[in-house]
Amino acid sequence: MELHPDQLSALVAVVDLGTFEAAARQLRVTPSAISQRMKALEASVGRVLLTRSKPVRATESGEIVLRLARQVALLHADAERSLEGDEVDVTSMPLAINADSLATWALPALAEVATRHRLVFDLYREDQAHTTELLRQGTVMGAVTSEPTAVQGCSVRSIGRMRYRPMASPAFAERWFAGGATTESFAVAPLVEFDRRDTLQQRYLDRRTTAGVRPPRHYIPTSVDFASAVMLGLGWGMLPDAQCVEEERAGLLVQLDPGAETIVPLYWQQWRLESASLSAVADALSNAAPR
Repeated sequence: MELHPDQLSALVAVVDLGTFEAAARQLRVTPSAISQRMKALEASVGRVLLTRSKPVRATESGEIVLRLARQVALLHADAERSLEGDEVDVTSMPLAINADSLATWALPALAEVATRHRLVFDLYREDQAHTTELLRQGTVMGAVTSEPTAVQGCSVRSIGRMRYRPMASPAFAERWFAGGATTESFAVAPLVEFDRRDTLQQRYLDRRTTAGVRPPRHYIPTSVDFASAVMLGLGWGMLPDAQCVEEERAGLLVQLDPGAETIVPLYWQQWRLESASLSAVADALSNAAPR
């Protein structure tokens, strides 16, 4: 294969932006030029790399070349930074991080490394159980995940764990759980879920109660608002310590089921790549997570 940098940058732009026209605007060329580059790249690889849908998506073969394209761009930026110092443009780095980590500990770590290494982050918010899929697709370079098995072509390291407990406002607990955390109470008390891929509450219920309990639920798709919804009494929910310990001490939240907890281990997975900037991000997150 003979892969040219302009063809690889066109592939990244088309997948990220979803259309040939948007990619052309970003790269300051015509849509025809983008189309020609993609045809030449597909001819060189001998595979169809894109599905011409709306938005345009990478095929299975395209995901492989997309990972290569992002790696080439990152290594090019690292080399340019080593040669030119602060004169070079900032580098964009796509990462996948679960919402609770973003809301509690990850952003301060990213802010520090962004300034030091002239990085901008394209963050994908996804449940920790699903972030590895974005690594497999070549969409992101690194991910905070609950998956300990490394994605092919990636390295993995343990960075800590998050403890979740079933919490509610005192008034909610008094109304719905006056008789304690029973199967009957859990069957009717509203709960709060992040979105329809969030299984944390249901997994706790399946362990704690008779199988098949499916109470009414609110969907609150941001981490901070999720915690606020629980504190306001909309429903009960599994909250990480960083979002409930101080509130519990202040009497704003109570634990519904004393002693119950769910431990979610966290891992950092990234492409197996000798990149100074990617290593700096990994070190920053690995140092921040245990704290």
